[in-house]
Amino acid sequence: MASLGKEAEQEPLLSDHRPGSSEWNIIETEQHYKSRWRSIRILYLTMFLSSVGFSIVIMSIWPYLQKIDQTADASFLGWVIASFSLGQMVASPLFGLWSNYRPRKEPLIVSIFISVAANCLYAYVHLPASHNKYYMLVARGLVGFGAGNVAVVRSYIAGATSLQERTGSMANTSACQALGFILGPVFQTCFALIGEKGVTWDTLKLQINMYTAPVLLGAFLGILNIVLILAILREHHVDDSGRQCKSINFEEANTDEVQIPQGNIDQVAVVSTNILFFVVLFIFALFETIVTPLTMDMYAWTREQAVLYDGIILAALGVEAVIIFMGIKLLSKKIGERAILLGGLIVVWVGFFILLPWGNQFPKIQWEDLRNNSIPNTTFGEIIITLWKSPREDHNEEPTGCPTEQAWCLYTPMIHLAQFLTSVVLIGIGYPSCNVMSYTLYSKILGPKPQGVYMGWLTASGSAARILGPVFITQVYTSWGPRWAFSLVCGIVVLAITLLGVVYRRLIAFSVRHGRIQE
Repeated sequence: MASLGKEAEQEPLLSDHRPGSSEWNIIETEQHYKSRWRSIRILYLTMFLSSVGFSIVIMSIWPYLQKIDQTADASFLGWVIASFSLGQMVASPLFGLWSNYRPRKEPLIVSIFISVAANCLYAYVHLPASHNKYYMLVARGLVGFGAGNVAVVRSYIAGATSLQERTGSMANTSACQALGFILGPVFQTCFALIGEKGVTWDTLKLQINMYTAPVLLGAFLGILNIVLILAILREHHVDDSGRQCKSINFEEANTDEVQIPQGNIDQVAVVSTNILFFVVLFIFALFETIVTPLTMDMYAWTREQAVLYDGIILAALGVEAVIIFMGIKLLSKKIGERAILLGGLIVVWVGFFILLPWGNQFPKIQWEDLRNNSIPNTTFGEIIITLWKSPREDHNEEPTGCPTEQAWCLYTPMIHLAQFLTSVVLIGIGYPSCNVMSYTLYSKILGPKPQGVYMGWLTASGSAARILGPVFITQVYTSWGPRWAFSLVCGIVVLAITLLGVVYRRLIAFSVRHGRIQE
């Protein structure tokens, strides 16, 4: 009986009892299973902290930039915002390549240390006598460079999970990322209570105020993250069935592990998924960017109202995204990842189609700001600036409505509030569905081989989308209005749906493609 109990205790948690092959008898012990999932959960935390690092200062960058350098203008603000994504785009393939050949702890710790150092630099950008805005630009770019570890996180999770576990793990990763984007501005709001003056630590020449306290918190959390990675993270690699595999990332060899299955990766599927992922992030980035200008133009909201109401809307979108991420784990088991990706793109298309202006009711015109009949060359930074400007800068009578400098305001019907809110709900359903399915399909297409470089390119394509999306939408919206802007977006989504239809049958798991596992 004792021997039976011992055998039961050592029964594999993940195994495939295919007869006639000793390779398929490799099992995962309970100890290995627990260690594997502890490591994965630490990387959930890393993803959460990475997104918090981006969003925790996003609402205070403009006033802080104005305070430290009077020469900074709206166009430079656009560069400061874009520098995060530029840094991440450059770093992602590099960290991914590193993680393919060395233990993943190394690029993770180095990248987080860079983010900690960059946050400390951000806290001191007020000290130099001149060129302060460039120090802020470098600081935000380095924070983005450190955030390139997203590629390492996702490649680790892809390599440490079986096909059955992959969708749920990727959904959890995306949920942690979304939660970080939601809570970052909340932390910033709490630190606003400190005020602009705050307190000064003379010994270190450190000002702790509403602008620097968030990044100092980010630096502290980064150090905590490094400690947890050193203490808990272990290298794990399993194949698509959940069996342990040998990997160059392992710190020590284990003779019980099977070799990584050989076979060619479908490069057409890889490139197509990168394009689809670019489109998904491009669309959501432009939507986030245009929400505030659109609502101010259509509903004559003041800057104060726009910041408040749109902040609530985006926060609700984040909560909706977390719920969708959780629901996707169940739905994918019934209809599959490809169907969810297709459905998500269709829902996004419907959301933007609803945003097209109809009818004969026009927005309120901002006649008070009439200067001449020219259309200004508005930059990305000047559009975004409405998120930061304080209403106290204006007189009591703040001009509201659609400015006549945008000639389309005079002949384009308004987008009703019900239209806008319906669109927000639909995009809030479609975007997270497409986001997590893109990552999940991509990791399955790549198979059990090291995915660092490939994940790096996917992350880089997403970073490029976050740079180009806002630039595209601000220029088209300002010059031609919402009808042209959202029509072009609908056209882009249709092209993405067409591409998905063409490669639909190729978007299958590596092991399924090579006949090792039945779909």
